[in-house]
Amino acid sequence: MIFDEEYLIQVAGIIDQAEADILIQNDVKYLGFPLRLPVHKEDLSEHQAAAISLNLPFGFNAVLITYLDNADEIIEFSKSVNMKIVQLHGDISLNELIRLRELYPELKIIKSLVIREDNQDELEFMLTELSPHVDAFITDTFDPSTGASGATGKTHDWNISRKFVEISPKPVILAGGLNPANVYKAIKFVKPAGVDVHTRVENESGRKNPLLIKKFVSESKKAFEELRK
Repeated sequence: MIFDEEYLIQVAGIIDQAEADILIQNDVKYLGFPLRLPVHKEDLSEHQAAAISLNLPFGFNAVLITYLDNADEIIEFSKSVNMKIVQLHGDISLNELIRLRELYPELKIIKSLVIREDNQDELEFMLTELSPHVDAFITDTFDPSTGASGATGKTHDWNISRKFVEISPKPVILAGGLNPANVYKAIKFVKPAGVDVHTRVENESGRKNPLLIKKFVSESKKAFEELRK
């Protein structure tokens, strides 16, 4: 699997240590920290994110979610927040991605495939071109009303993500509008290597809801385990 697990469950947008503790208690092994964002406001400071990352129990992982597209800046940033997995949502060039891999080979790289209207061919080309230089891909949904390419709460055509899973030589994580009510169906249909959720497990206050987290994890595990049979 992608990072030695049979499947991956990630929850992004951690606000503080208390919220991180809720995810840890529910066996969420990947905690995503969106930082230096072009559209959304950060959930916490870089200093707070670094402290949470440093204190994660063994087997739990902090994921830096960033739109940076320069290898040197990505390396400096990931080291400053104590994170060895980076999820790249920016339009990083092939050359910079190659430099990033060469300069920091121990860094795990997840590259986003942000699904818009009529860009499937473009994303398929990107998948083919970039796959030798990343560890995984993550699909997500573009929101034309805000310009956001992550944490939109919107689903996309799962047939596209399913196609990417079928043709990708690297694991594909499914994101975009997933919630406790649809994640089981999404996993069974798309057959991804993992799932990611952000806004759809939050209360109106923007904090993670422990009951929604628990349901999302249980539905995800149920679907992944059924796929293994």
